[in-house]
Amino acid sequence: MKNLFKATVIVIVLIFSTTTQAQTNSPKLENSLLWEVSGNGLSKPTYLYGTIHMICSGDYFLSEKTKKAFDVSEKLILEVNLDDPTQMTDMQQMVMGKEPLSKSLTPEQLTKLDAILKKSGGITLQQVDSFSLMSVMSLILSKSFECSDMKFYEMDFIASAKKRKEQIGGLETVKSQFKSFENAYSVNEMIAMLEESDTELSKDMVVAYKQEKLEDLYEIITAEKVMNDKAKKYMLYERNINWAKILPEMMKNESLFVAVGSAHLAGDLGLINLLRKAGYIVKPVTK
Repeated sequence: MKNLFKATVIVIVLIFSTTTQAQTNSPKLENSLLWEVSGNGLSKPTYLYGTIHMICSGDYFLSEKTKKAFDVSEKLILEVNLDDPTQMTDMQQMVMGKEPLSKSLTPEQLTKLDAILKKSGGITLQQVDSFSLMSVMSLILSKSFECSDMKFYEMDFIASAKKRKEQIGGLETVKSQFKSFENAYSVNEMIAMLEESDTELSKDMVVAYKQEKLEDLYEIITAEKVMNDKAKKYMLYERNINWAKILPEMMKNESLFVAVGSAHLAGDLGLINLLRKAGYIVKPVTK
């Protein structure tokens, strides 16, 4: 049970890294997970890197161009600073539900959730009864990758930054992330999404990610069964707009390596387009 709790603490915050992006009216983006931000008064370039919230060790990769960008940067910026003890304490508290699922969910919802857990394998309703529904969702989605040796890009970036004694920062807090999630999904919507999740979706997403095809990633994870308009607003658009407002001051005097979910990069309200509209030059790093 202790290991299950620990895994959930890590996975639950990273689940935001693959939230979907649906607006694609802006020009088609080149295939790259790494983008350089320059101009508009910046003394040094900043780098945007699109992550995936989790990936099997056998599929994990980090290109040489990304390593070089990380090496020349002066500060690591994540969606949430997972190296901050305060943020991790908040995460541990929020993993647990305000009351047991057996009391907060209706009999029909519990029946559906039990069936989903049995389908995903390895987790019983009794094991997760004290968890929040979001925590349960994170665990179920992690099971769809069908491997036990998971790798987390954000955790590796943190380890590298700490080794270099480099500062680490965050664009938002755990509490604000949870608030976005609560606004995005009702209980029934969350359960319906879990009923639609499968291993093929995860496999297709990993293939597109390894080929650095941002547009393909969007097509895979923007289906209505994954995220409706309300969820897009709270999980993606509002957060991107807020990040685009605070990044200019952060990258004014130092080179940042900004690692966020790859789904936050593209589209009319994606970080690339928002920063371009703010006057910055944002171009793909291809080698």
